[in-house]
Amino acid sequence: MNNETILTNARLVLPDRVLDGTVVLRGGLVAEVSPGRSAAPGAEDLGGDYLIPGVVDVHTDNLERQVLPRSMARWPSVSAFLAHDSQVAVAGVTTVLDALCLGDLGFDESRMQTARDGVRDLAALTAAGVLKSEHLLHLRCELPATDMLPMLEEYHAHPFLRMVSLMDHTPGVGQYADADRYRAMRVKGGASPEAVERRIAELTAQRAEWSEPNRRRLLGFFAGRDVPLATHDDWDPAIVARNAADGIAISEFPVNLEAARAAREQGMAIIAGAPNLVRGGSHSGNVSAAELAREGLVDIIASDYVPPAMIEAAWRLASEGGMDLPAAVATVSANPARALGLEDRGRIEPGLRADLVRLRVFGDTPIVEAVWRGGARIA
Repeated sequence: MNNETILTNARLVLPDRVLDGTVVLRGGLVAEVSPGRSAAPGAEDLGGDYLIPGVVDVHTDNLERQVLPRSMARWPSVSAFLAHDSQVAVAGVTTVLDALCLGDLGFDESRMQTARDGVRDLAALTAAGVLKSEHLLHLRCELPATDMLPMLEEYHAHPFLRMVSLMDHTPGVGQYADADRYRAMRVKGGASPEAVERRIAELTAQRAEWSEPNRRRLLGFFAGRDVPLATHDDWDPAIVARNAADGIAISEFPVNLEAARAAREQGMAIIAGAPNLVRGGSHSGNVSAAELAREGLVDIIASDYVPPAMIEAAWRLASEGGMDLPAAVATVSANPARALGLEDRGRIEPGLRADLVRLRVFGDTPIVEAVWRGGARIA
């Protein structure tokens, strides 16, 4: 019995209801779920706190933020990875897809080094058994980039690869569909208007030459494989339809209602950003995630760039997005797990992995009190 943990007097957020009850963890799995309190010796009384499944984050740029905490101050890669791991674990994220960029459009050349270092460190630190959360790989492929394909050829069969997204950050499409907004952003960053116009022309020409060949090669790599494909920053319903026809099943961060509605019509899973919900809107001026949720157009929440925002975003969906609490919590647990083919986690059910998060609510804000991964306390 020494590997058994009993958590009692908890508000269990189950797939279909919230139950005042008890969970028994044994051998790294959920062994029992029952109503009421346990009188067993050694049972841990959670004092009426919530217990939810461990969070599954399909997209976070947090590793990049640890590698470059300030501009011109690059951090040692292993130290950055360990800091990233600690931060996601204490945020209740027990499974995290580290989103690494393949291909540079001149926005941040150091991202390529971050990707190479990140893939290397992911494998080494996992093998060493020193990571708190389980880390998997999400490759973000910049289709217009001339240097994307060689890196994809190197990593497309990586054993930790769990998701691939097709990106296009050319001004005039996707996140930067509003080219005037892009111009203003670059000028504010210190570039001259003339330099910005030259760069837009260069990137537009580069997109025309490289996007389609790179797209065809990427789709060829993953044809018939079980690696989920997503498109990033969808903005045009016609392009959404084309993506669905090519077998792409996930729409990641659609930038407007029209694209999100098209994704729903095509049966695609829709990812929204947690910071968008917590901040009350998009930092890029795109559609509000709360607005998407109220139209039933949010299936999955991803941290994007703030891991602690995940659980708070789910709580906001329950209070502002028209969802009940089990459905809202599923956007950060069961739904992403299912989209990734990770059917062994994401729900508090007997036989599934004992990935759990204890929450206490302060006002309207959930606070992480404890985290278990595979039945072991990690935070």
